[in-house]
Amino acid sequence: MAVKKKPIATPSPAGASSPASKANARARRRSLRLHGTIARDLGVLIVSGRYKPGELLNGEIAASDRLHVSRGAYREAVRILAAKGLVESRPKVGTRISQPERWHMLDPDVLSWIFEFEPDEHLLTSLFELRKIVEPQAAALAALRRTDEHLEAMARGLEGMAKHTLAVEAGRLADQEFHSALLRASGNEFVMSLTSGVGAAISWTTIFKQRDNPLSRDPMPDHVRVYEAIKASDPQAAHKAMENLVDLAFLDTTNARRPRMKAAK
Repeated sequence: MAVKKKPIATPSPAGASSPASKANARARRRSLRLHGTIARDLGVLIVSGRYKPGELLNGEIAASDRLHVSRGAYREAVRILAAKGLVESRPKVGTRISQPERWHMLDPDVLSWIFEFEPDEHLLTSLFELRKIVEPQAAALAALRRTDEHLEAMARGLEGMAKHTLAVEAGRLADQEFHSALLRASGNEFVMSLTSGVGAAISWTTIFKQRDNPLSRDPMPDHVRVYEAIKASDPQAAHKAMENLVDLAFLDTTNARRPRMKAAK
């Protein structure tokens, strides 16, 4: 009597995924989106002042039940907030809203949450004070230390801004490229470490300025003056041009904020 041989299972080719693994991957992506959304919603409530420093968040079980999410998703959202300094979790105490001085204010997510609604006037002023402390001196250093590659990157940023304008994302990305190249050109590692934060600040203030109406003033000439001073290796002119750029950007932002504040009253 012939014995029927069982078929031998062949392994999947490298990189291939089984239906189960694909389903697991989709579940992980959904989970990532979910706890990211929870973190964003809680983050907005914290930075807007709805949740006050020192207040305790709901416990994990109560919060997950209220939000209709898993405890794991809520726990991951709290970890995100803790990594950004917005909350602090302690055993037997719970999760408490941190004091603002502990917040990672230049974190791109935190900045996006601040500009989700109408940002606090003091926070806006403080943000531009920081830019005015950092960027003019960075421009002066860039005038002394820039390379041809830095100038080329800044020129690409200017070209992108002129082509797309700051009203669209492509133009804002070009603006970020300009400022990022300038910070790199400073040659200072600590200044360069601020690139993502400064870039996010510039992007979100630009979006805020144009949320209701297009920007009435063309900021391109301000950027060109900074570029020309750096290209000419003139640190004093670069410092002055960047200082003027930041001052005018602050004026644009406050002018955009006033009509909305009046309308809200």
